[in-house]
Amino acid sequence: MTGDVTRIDATAADSVCGAPGRSAPDAATAARRTLRDSALSLVLLAALIGGAVGLGVALLHHAVEWLQVTAFGLHHGARLGEVPPDDALRLFAVPVLGGLLLGLLTWAARRLKRRETVDPIEANALYGGKMSLVDSARLTLHTLVSNGAGASVGMEAAYTQSGSGIASAIGQRLRLRRGDLRTLVGCGAAAAIAAAYGAPLAGAFYAFELVLGAYTLPVLAPVGAAAVTAVAASQWFAGPGLPMAFRDGGTIDGTDFALCAAVGFLAGWLAIGAMQAVSLSERLFRALPVPSWTRPALGGLGVGAVAWFAPAVLGAGPGAAPPELAGSAAALAALLAAKILASALSLGSGFRGGLFSASLFMGGLFGSVLAELVTRLAPGLEFDTTLLTLVGMGSVAAGIVGAPVTMVLLVLESTQDLWAASGVLMGVVLSATVVRHAFGYSFATWRFHLKGVPIRGAQDVGWVRELSAARLMRRDAVVVPATLPLEELRRRHPLGSAKQVFAVDAGGRYAGQLDMALVHAPGAVGEEEAGRTVGDMAVAADGFLLGNDDAQTAFQRFCTAEMETLPVLSDREARRVIGYVSEAFLLRRYSQELERIRAAETGDQGLFGRD
Repeated sequence: MTGDVTRIDATAADSVCGAPGRSAPDAATAARRTLRDSALSLVLLAALIGGAVGLGVALLHHAVEWLQVTAFGLHHGARLGEVPPDDALRLFAVPVLGGLLLGLLTWAARRLKRRETVDPIEANALYGGKMSLVDSARLTLHTLVSNGAGASVGMEAAYTQSGSGIASAIGQRLRLRRGDLRTLVGCGAAAAIAAAYGAPLAGAFYAFELVLGAYTLPVLAPVGAAAVTAVAASQWFAGPGLPMAFRDGGTIDGTDFALCAAVGFLAGWLAIGAMQAVSLSERLFRALPVPSWTRPALGGLGVGAVAWFAPAVLGAGPGAAPPELAGSAAALAALLAAKILASALSLGSGFRGGLFSASLFMGGLFGSVLAELVTRLAPGLEFDTTLLTLVGMGSVAAGIVGAPVTMVLLVLESTQDLWAASGVLMGVVLSATVVRHAFGYSFATWRFHLKGVPIRGAQDVGWVRELSAARLMRRDAVVVPATLPLEELRRRHPLGSAKQVFAVDAGGRYAGQLDMALVHAPGAVGEEEAGRTVGDMAVAADGFLLGNDDAQTAFQRFCTAEMETLPVLSDREARRVIGYVSEAFLLRRYSQELERIRAAETGDQGLFGRD
């Protein structure tokens, strides 16, 4: 009798290709088969998804702008954070009421369904790209409410969640392979970032660095197609967006590179401080003796208080270009501290959103502060102050978001200045190195760590969890009573009929196993031991697996029990034998999966290779 894996594979094959003697597959099945087996079809599907996500990002952008203008009473065309609202009372009322609404929405969602939303990174790392479209829509709504209420967060979390959620839902509907589904999730995220910033290269590498966990040739075409079509669709709907920053072209010399390196090194420590501030704020809000649904309102009150002195902290930030980040070093440093505080209050209290655009604003302020200090301390030193602002933007964002190449490409696409991008590269490398060695996490993976989710990136480790004992076990286990005499056991199961038998007590609980080769060995049951039973010879009563034990846990159990075969039990209480797994089979299946994953990551199957 074969194990579960064989049956599952056979069922999957029948469902796609048809089984001998059965009717030909219908049109829907044939279409799925064509998509699964054609790399070009996957690229076309990614392009269509990218276009849809680009339109969605444009709609969400207009929606949040309308909410902010309406809620804060801004003049038409004004951006939240650029100028103080006409009615100062709104600085407090809107964030508080928005936080109260968000708290009630979150409370209602938890009452209906106690489940955390899986984001694209977690989905690709643990669940093979499977995401819930309903949960993604809920998170998008919560982020829209948060940003519309002026919380110091960005909309990128909503963009990527909705984009990846749509892509995952389509992929699941089409029953795509695990690798292709993960690729589509990356396509959705790439399309979202590309459309948000009008930067297809940055969007693509955002997917490679954060959502897919690696850059590979097989996924280059679909991810690139999704990013490009997303930008085209977004700009067709909303018009071309303004670049994030401008800078006159020019060259940079050794002094500039040295200053860029210094900015990057310091930016890494600022990024760590900002992430720690969010974690500290979250712990403080959870310690408050108030219902959880009231925390966002309290956070909104805090954000309003900070905005009273520094309106620019509202929302993700005004998205100011470097010429707008003017002022004394003290004023810029105060605004930077206020922005970090407002972001920490927003996220710590329960507002939903990300730190992508907020970290760019923080970094621009930080680079401008350092530029002002260098100008004062070394007035004779000639350097490009705008360059340091750009390096600060990229370096702080790279440290917080955890996507260094993305930030370099974002600056390159925004400024169209290769020399500026090379300076940003110097700062980004040092910032990412500081964060990796001194902290070990980006903001996304740090929050996973706080939740107890054991991942450090989007590399696919979920397949190990799915390679469980329940899927690998054979179900033809030979179970005998522990009270059965050994002579009777030899009679019932002649040599060669079974390799192992599993003993159970009177209540059906597992009591150990016997190697039938030893049972049938000459002299195993002598005349003086004729009264021995199965229970007398059974060993390894504590050596067993549970159905949800993954491959790594199974390896540890085999080493501890020092057995070649272990039974799979129903649970620790009933201890009912439901199957068994051999160490040899486990090693073979693990090696097969590992080789498949390595092949997919190295991309050795060509530009349009398949998993």
